[in-house]
Amino acid sequence: MARKRHSDEDCLRLLREIEVHLSGGSDVGAACRSVGISDATYYAWRKKFGGMGRPQLAELKALQRENQRLKKIVAD
Repeated sequence: MARKRHSDEDCLRLLREIEVHLSGGSDVGAACRSVGISDATYYAWRKKFGGMGRPQLAELKALQRENQRLKKIVAD
């Protein structure tokens, strides 16, 4: 079965949806199933994107692009 790749924005949106389910009294497993991801994926995303909003995500992407550019310059 092919795996679906989620964009970083999708990850943030799904994490927010899960948080809404959790605040409603649902457990983690049921909340993850309702949005279509596994528990392990939820915990990995929470570790990577936890507490992050769109502005911080944009800044993270910009820093990653800059880092890649600098690594390329050093390698040449």
